[in-house]
Formats: sequence, structure tokens, C-alpha cells
Amino acid sequence: MVVVAVAGLAIGYLVGRAGDGGVDAQEVSPTKARARDFYVPNSEDLAADEMRVIACGTGMPTPRPAQAAACFLVELGNGDKFIFDMGDGSVERLWALEIPPAYLDKVFIGHLHGDHFGDLGSMFVAGALGGRHGPLRIWGPSGQAPELGTAYAVQMMENMFTWDIAGRIGQTDTRGFHTKVTEFDYKLENQVVYQENGVTIRAWPAIHAIDGPVSYGLEWKGLKFVFGSDTFPNKWFNKYARNADLAVHECFVTVPDFISKWRATPEAALQVATQIHTAPEAFGKVMSEVRPRMAVAYHFFKDFDTTGPILERIRKTYDGPLSLAEDLMVWNVTKDEIRVRMALVEEHVWNPPMADPAIPPDPSEMGPFAEDRLGGVVPGYSDFIVSGRWEGVEDVLREIYREASEALGREFPYPGDDEGDGD
Repeated sequence: MVVVAVAGLAIGYLVGRAGDGGVDAQEVSPTKARARDFYVPNSEDLAADEMRVIACGTGMPTPRPAQAAACFLVELGNGDKFIFDMGDGSVERLWALEIPPAYLDKVFIGHLHGDHFGDLGSMFVAGALGGRHGPLRIWGPSGQAPELGTAYAVQMMENMFTWDIAGRIGQTDTRGFHTKVTEFDYKLENQVVYQENGVTIRAWPAIHAIDGPVSYGLEWKGLKFVFGSDTFPNKWFNKYARNADLAVHECFVTVPDFISKWRATPEAALQVATQIHTAPEAFGKVMSEVRPRMAVAYHFFKDFDTTGPILERIRKTYDGPLSLAEDLMVWNVTKDEIRVRMALVEEHVWNPPMADPAIPPDPSEMGPFAEDRLGGVVPGYSDFIVSGRWEGVEDVLREIYREASEALGREFPYPGDDEGDGD
């Protein structure tokens, strides 16, 4: 390895030298921008035949600031955007990309482990508040029983937010606080689960924990993206992921590291890392069979001392193009090339712009979902809670309403006042 590195350095050194013994200067300007080898959200157009994939979560089930749990965003040149899995912490990464939430309304869930759909609730609420005025559309597999399927899980999620939603009725724009679930049979092979706008998404069975998990393949304009979610190596992936442009497949942490760093027993480490998940050596075998233009390994904590052993074990069985994924890694895919970079994002991001205008809240209305969701109960404050308001702040709050009325040229009456001037 050292010899190869030194040889590469020597070749680069010799190419860079000028004929007179000096080094050629690059053509740069002190005032003009230079090309950067990283991606800044909203700084590059997407070509009509181009696909951009961004890793918004590549980690493991336990929380980690450096890596959210599983989530991959696919953006297409026709304007469509698709999210595959939405594990814990991933919505934070999606928001950092500053994409209007109205465009982030299509989520495909591979299975119902928390590290693969645990942030769905965050997307449900944040998306509705941030500008998604239609339903959050969710696709996912059935299970061996109804309560093990995607539809049941999403309904229970919505039930969990009953108070949250009730507290927003009449206070804000509530049009986005509902879901539309498409649950499909997990046993069907390479079935079409989505087909719109020239995009076809298929699903096939995966092997992970219990019955129910699936993998996905997205096809558009001759390009193919495959997302395995979590799975033990299986015949369906080998068949339907073959010749993908970008094939994302889990590659679990090595057994020695799982024992030493996760503090698992050897028995648990061997079972989880080789029978429930895909070991690095097995990942390599799968990719040698599938032969994608670019193999993407994820689902391990990518540290200075874990990456090397994983790469070494993959290379025992696979010698093709490879990305060891980390959060905010970006792949731009065309028929001519696959460009791999990292994204640089604003960590202090506010809400992205809205794709369509919001509407003012109407305190007299309950919203389109409330009758079914809340049994016709009109939410709001009871007389008991209203009696606890402190009137000592009323004068300063009225002044805020007066200020807004003057600045915007509209009358905003203070709540409860008969007259708009607040007197």
C-alpha cells in the first residue's frame, strides 16, 4: 500500500512540474469564483436527464449527531423528489437542504424499525407547518398481520399526534396534517408500487428480522436507483438490482467492532451482524453479483478506526466502484458519469421557502381532518384555563398588533376586541 501511494505521489509530482524545473501555476483570479468540489444546496441546476441522490442518514439504531439513521433522497431532473426510509434524525438533514416541504411529500419505507421510519412523525408535523399543504404520501409493505403493516403504523403515529393537531386547529394552516398510505403486499416480486410522471418504482421482498421488509428500485429515463433498506443477502436483490446505476445496500459494522464498540456479546454480534444484517464480506459478494455502476455501502458508524476494516473486508469479495456512505454524501448520476461529493449545509437553517402560499388560520373552522380525527370535539381553551390569563401583558401585546397593522397596511384586530384599534 505504501509503494502504491508513493508511486501515485511521484507521478502527480512529475506531471505538475514545468519544463524549466518549476511548477506550473493554475489559472486563477483574485476576484472571480472558482469551481468547488462540493455541493451547496440550491446552487446547481439539475439537468433534464440527471439524477441526484443525497444521503440524509447512514447510521445505526442508536442516536449519533454525526450520522442520522437510514434515509436517502432522490431528486430527478423532472422535478420529482422521493425519500427512501426516514430514520431517526434524518428530517434535520432534509431540512438542511432547504427544499420546500411541498416537494418532500413522497416517502417509501422499507420496513418498520425505528431507525428506518422513526422520523416520520417529525416530517408529518414539520412538513405541514413548513409548507406541505397536501397529505404526506407514504408507501410501505404489509406484514404477517394487519398490525404489522405500514398502514397500522402510520395510523398509530397520527393518533399519537392527536393533541398536537388539536392544538393547532384555528391557530395555523392545518391543510397538511393528514397522510395518504399505500400499503402493498410484501411478498410480491418486482411489483410496480408507483408510476407517475415517467417514474416507475418497484418493490421486492427483503430478509430482515421478521416477514415484511422490502427493497426498492426506481427507474427513470434509463437510470436506475436501488435501495435495499435492511436485508440479509437474498436472491431477489441479486436479480432485480442487477446493473443498477446506483445500488444502495446495507453493510453492517464488523463483528469485532460490534463486540468492542457496541459492547454486544459475541453471540449477539454474530447473529445480528451476519444473519440479520449484511456483513462487509457478504456486501462485497452481493455487489460482485449485481455489478452496479456504483455500489453504496451504508448502515455502519463511519469512524477513523471502523472504515478501514470494513473497506478491507469488502475488497476481499468486490473490486468495483464503491462509496462508503456518510451523511450528506451526494451522487450526481447521468448516463455519462457518476460524480460523488459531499454537501455543505447551513446548520442554522430556518424553514425553506413555500412552493405555494399559506392561508390564514380561521378560528371558526376545525380543519378538514378534525371531524374524523377528534370525533367532532372543538378544541380550544376551557373557561378554567382562560381564567388564568394574566392581563398585565395585554397593553404590550396590543402594541404588537398595532405595529403589524401599520407596517402591513392591514387591520389586525386584537383577539377579543370589538374594534380594530384595540381601544
